[in-house]
Amino acid sequence: MGETPTPTLYDWLGGQAALDRLTTRFYDRVKDDALLAPVFAHMSADHPHHVALFLAEVLGGPTAYSDQHGGHAHMVSRHLSRHLSQEQRRAWVALLLDTADELGIPDDPEFRSAIVGYLEWGSRLAVINSASDENSVAPGTPMPKWGWGEVKGPYQG
Repeated sequence: MGETPTPTLYDWLGGQAALDRLTTRFYDRVKDDALLAPVFAHMSADHPHHVALFLAEVLGGPTAYSDQHGGHAHMVSRHLSRHLSQEQRRAWVALLLDTADELGIPDDPEFRSAIVGYLEWGSRLAVINSASDENSVAPGTPMPKWGWGEVKGPYQG
């Protein structure tokens, strides 16, 4: 008898349904946030689901975002020339974590540490990429994979 394999962060948080609930509620809340609402004023109705698919893949779930939307390079391209501020970044992270609390997303320290680590890393990359109009990520670059205290992807030395 072998050990039970460690679940992915995706499985731990409840899979695609949980991510869709999280992103749908989050973007509903964004509309009422004076700092974030202008950033997302023209988002499409399917934006929350696209973000949920992206997060699913990063957190160890299915590769639907890469398969359907072009992967990591495509996500980076969605942030180009947006000139996001650190204040907007911090507000985005805080609101997403508040929404996770509201919805009862697991709050055990190990899981939340991994999620906060990803949100800090990913949101800081979004700010950096938003200052440019040139995508620094080549098509086909592997999607970052976030786990329990480990990262796999294009940014390791």
